[in-house]
Amino acid sequence: MAVAEPLHGLVLVTGPSRGGKSRWAEHLVGYCTPVTYLATSDSRPDDSAWQERLQLHRERRPAHWDVVESGPDLAKALDAIPIGHTVLIDALGAFTAWHLDASPEQWSLLEAELIKSLQARREPVVMVIEETGWGVVPSTAIGGRFRDRQGHLAQKLETVACRSWLVVQGRALDLHAFGIAVPDR
Repeated sequence: MAVAEPLHGLVLVTGPSRGGKSRWAEHLVGYCTPVTYLATSDSRPDDSAWQERLQLHRERRPAHWDVVESGPDLAKALDAIPIGHTVLIDALGAFTAWHLDASPEQWSLLEAELIKSLQARREPVVMVIEETGWGVVPSTAIGGRFRDRQGHLAQKLETVACRSWLVVQGRALDLHAFGIAVPDR
């Protein structure tokens, strides 16, 4: 299950919930050292199902990885990671969720800051992205905003990514090898 090419630049790993995207991202950085795992979600201490999910991630992570919790400021957390570290960001959805109340202008600035921070890294950055929009249309405005912002940002990130993987049902597909970019117009 090795990947033929060494990691470099931004590598995206996307797919549906429970499809295996975090495991694939962990596999990709498994050959790198040192690694900083950048957790984006809030801890939700009163949500037992969420705590079980976080525990599964903790149990899979090697003990020698550094772990950083970004909170809402993903770009700042990314900028603070030492030079020489490969970064695994898990996952973009929490960053999007942290900023659902941001105005469109504020959101554009947040996107630009994140992309600038990602492009400034010399070492590989592997980012897990929850794929949205494959299911039921959200019944709330905030759900629609999340879906739209997440999908739009994922497409922006793809334009600067060196590799992109789609992980579905425990299978990883190299989108750059098998996919064709959709024209802007």
